[in-house]
Amino acid sequence: MKTSDFFFELPMNLIAQFPCEQRGQSRLMTLDRKTKNLSHKTIGDLPDILCEDCFLSPGGKKPLLVFNNTKVRKARIAGKDEKTNMDTDFLLIEKKDSEGFLWKTMTKRAKRKKEGSVFLFYDKTQTQIAKAAVYSFEDEYLILKFENPVNDSWLEKYGDMPLPPYIRRNNIPIDTQRYQTIYANETGSSAAPTAGLHFTQEIIKRLNENGIECVFITLHVGLGTFLPVRSESIKDHVMHEEQYFIEEQAEKKIKEAKAEGRKIIAVGTTSVRTLESAYRDGKNKGSTSIFIYPGFDFKVTDAVITNFHTPESTLLMLVSAFAGRELILESYAKAIHEQYRFFSYGDAMLIY
Repeated sequence: MKTSDFFFELPMNLIAQFPCEQRGQSRLMTLDRKTKNLSHKTIGDLPDILCEDCFLSPGGKKPLLVFNNTKVRKARIAGKDEKTNMDTDFLLIEKKDSEGFLWKTMTKRAKRKKEGSVFLFYDKTQTQIAKAAVYSFEDEYLILKFENPVNDSWLEKYGDMPLPPYIRRNNIPIDTQRYQTIYANETGSSAAPTAGLHFTQEIIKRLNENGIECVFITLHVGLGTFLPVRSESIKDHVMHEEQYFIEEQAEKKIKEAKAEGRKIIAVGTTSVRTLESAYRDGKNKGSTSIFIYPGFDFKVTDAVITNFHTPESTLLMLVSAFAGRELILESYAKAIHEQYRFFSYGDAMLIY
């Protein structure tokens, strides 16, 4: 199967540049994989939708919803080349030492930068807050060595949210809240698990009131989310590793639900990857580079809540593995016709 098999034309005006006015107001397309029936709802309808017969087990028990509670680092920092004074933004991906002097980063034209080049970083008042030099290179990434350690508290104070490249604007104050799920509490992601951005406290409260149990697991989203599939054949693509863990209580509830025949509904492709990785690894924590594309045998996931994804992306390949490539592309064509909003700040889809 070729990467080009997952291409579709998307009007630029449907790429959401801002979140909807209020969290919890996004549209929701529902897709039945068996009947191919498609309907148009809102995310606020979800607590009632999940009580319908198609989501109940043979014994009438209600589904289990699985969320990814990773928290996005405010890891984008603005710097200047000390020599040329040119503006250069860096996205800090992960610490390469325990103290935080060395960071793996992503930046434009990384390979053009020279080892030893120095960059200065400033706050909103143009006061210098950090200094770093190019230490080494790692594939398409650049390793920076800071004069003083940089940790999550420092980034929370001085960094910006790492908005995806298809959001073609600068950060605004609302991004601090809206590019983060309301239940995020495990810092470590370079991107938001965007299906979770739709949920409000009210929606979760109504899910609980309707007898739908929610559990939280963790997968720290890496930049593999944004990297294109460059190989002609999808089988030649190599995923980047991401760290995941499932706490004992959540693991117990997932296993109990599966044993009872209850449906497991993954909120987001990152939850899918965590559930399926943990099943295959036979452990509740570790690193995963699992690549899910058509032909994949799902062992845990019964339904997925997800956003609308970019053409030729690994995320589109994952949902195509779950529902079938042709059905997904047909559904996307209908979403375009109905003017659904696409990508991170866009609308949602429930596939079951």
